[in-house]
Amino acid sequence: MKSKFPAPTPGKSGPRPRQSATLRMVAREAGVSASTVSRIINGTVNVSSGLKHAVEAAIAKFDFRPNAAARGLALGKTLTIGVVAQAIDSPFYGEGLRGIEAYLRQRGYAPLFMSGNWHEEDEERCMREFVARGVDGIIVFAGRLSDAKLKLYAKEVSIVVTGRRLRGPGLFSLQIDDRHGATLAVRHLIEAGHRRIAFIAGSENHPDAVERFEGYKKALEDAGIDFDPKLAAVGDWHEEGGVRATLELLGSKTKFTALFCVNDQTAYGACLALYRKGLSVPGDVSVIGFDDLPSSAYRLPPLTSVRQSIGELGDRSAQAILQLIAGRRPRIDPPPVELVIRESTDRRR
Repeated sequence: MKSKFPAPTPGKSGPRPRQSATLRMVAREAGVSASTVSRIINGTVNVSSGLKHAVEAAIAKFDFRPNAAARGLALGKTLTIGVVAQAIDSPFYGEGLRGIEAYLRQRGYAPLFMSGNWHEEDEERCMREFVARGVDGIIVFAGRLSDAKLKLYAKEVSIVVTGRRLRGPGLFSLQIDDRHGATLAVRHLIEAGHRRIAFIAGSENHPDAVERFEGYKKALEDAGIDFDPKLAAVGDWHEEGGVRATLELLGSKTKFTALFCVNDQTAYGACLALYRKGLSVPGDVSVIGFDDLPSSAYRLPPLTSVRQSIGELGDRSAQAILQLIAGRRPRIDPPPVELVIRESTDRRR
């Protein structure tokens, strides 16, 4: 049977491969020197937004990919950043990790992710592993490591930590204003006529949970409403904890018309527990969460929540760690919190 493909011509090996883009090609296209392009890629120079855009456009045009090994040798770095997240499978942390990865990838760095699992021993293991691998910096998303231990590790490697206020050499922190966010949530419920407002916390010694609990109590105090300990229950940040804590509140026979949950996943569980007890949201109980996960807009009913852009927090954490590595003190603020009102909250009926 005759082949439908032409026979290869002797002495020819087919079409020549496309020429790989070089640093000089990018520099020529952007109208700058190769060294300027290199410094912009490495984040070691401050330039105008117009010049930065021209270089980024040239990089995109040629699909230029710097040789990581060569860059690392030239810079005396590994071009890797360790990231300690508490639960990589969490939708909350997933958004933050995407923000970190996107920012670092554009600048030629590779993130290495490990889970701390909210256990100090696991976080310690992650830190030791990253230091042993020679990462250029570490981002710690919240966690239980003490301030003292983080300061010790910062003597070996640059560290950015979220979820707490901490200063020190080689160390920078980004703290979301959890207390203010909680105050916004409870104030919204009070303005809707609710005075019996229950609260489901996260783990009791977690700094975010503590701050949100304080914000809850502060909003009640500002409105002249006495805090009732019977209206506070402890969850575990997950849907199961929200179900369990809500059933506990309902079982106590303590009346409430609104429920503020420490995070959106807890609120999802709370709504399920209310449904199983024949109560409607927001008809019988208004429910509000914290985080504003992407899925919260698509719940039934769509969830009112305090938005803290975890993706933006990841992006800003990545910016901060590269600035620390470059020997500069970051001047970066955490993303602000804001209330997003949807159909899970209503006026008291």
